[in-house]
Amino acid sequence: MKILKNKAFFKRYQVPKKRRYQGKTDYQARIKMIRQDKCKFNSKKYRLIVRITNSKIICQIAYATIIGDMVVTQANSQELAKFGVPCGHTNYAAAYCTGLLVARRVLKVMGMDDAFKGKEEINGEEYHVEDEEAEYEGKPFKAILDVGLQRTCAGARMWGALKGAVDGGVHVPHNTKNFPGYSAPEEKGAEGEYDAEAHKDRIFGKHVSEYMSQMQEEDETKYEAHFAKFIANSIDADGLEGMYEEAHKKIRENPGPETAEKKNITTEHKGNEVTSSDGKSYNRSVKLTLKQRRVKVQAKISAAQAKLLENDDD
Repeated sequence: MKILKNKAFFKRYQVPKKRRYQGKTDYQARIKMIRQDKCKFNSKKYRLIVRITNSKIICQIAYATIIGDMVVTQANSQELAKFGVPCGHTNYAAAYCTGLLVARRVLKVMGMDDAFKGKEEINGEEYHVEDEEAEYEGKPFKAILDVGLQRTCAGARMWGALKGAVDGGVHVPHNTKNFPGYSAPEEKGAEGEYDAEAHKDRIFGKHVSEYMSQMQEEDETKYEAHFAKFIANSIDADGLEGMYEEAHKKIRENPGPETAEKKNITTEHKGNEVTSSDGKSYNRSVKLTLKQRRVKVQAKISAAQAKLLENDDD
């Protein structure tokens, strides 16, 4: 049999990028997203990054540079607690709120929040901020959706974050084909139908509300275990829509993040020991100088030589 992995193979072999062999980044898709014309040097190409974990939904506005991605602003669904959504931070309604939050934040950072208010009446209908006539002289803030390695299936939660960002006043190119409520045409070449009311129900968590009511009727024990956090915060099936409506208003009023208080703690270093002004102390390793490292190495060599001499004498 012919040996394929011979010397010539290994001479030409290139190790893949770290995030490629870890399965974290699709570099072919990433290059398509961040590539720009050479004549557009240093004109930032912004991306709306949406990532979903087991406990939260993360949205970021970032742009690529040679030294790495720079994040302009970010929001995650766990921040919704201060806007009146204490639990249920991974559903479609929470994804919409997180997208709305990051959109209002980035427009505030760019100084465009007064010019572009977005869609204040949430009815699920298709909306593009570029069609809106604003007093702002420039173009609206544009970002392209970065979904990473997620499957772009119809009705997925990432589209909720996209819709929230669009309604928040950010221009993200998209269509309605992947939104909940869209039905594909039966005949080739025909136009599909988009039910905005069905999408609105998802945005306000009607699917969660119906499931809560159904489970409460069929199995009370399972309902109490499954929706324990909702019950602890006195949220029932009928109160979900009002909760999300109130959250949308609060996000538009003040989308800014909470600033952490400065503790003004000072530290003192004495060799390896570090003492802070709040009474805590700990040890940290101090980097040795070149002279100290050479002395340390020489001591090890001398100890090894002495041990060899002892063995020879024995």
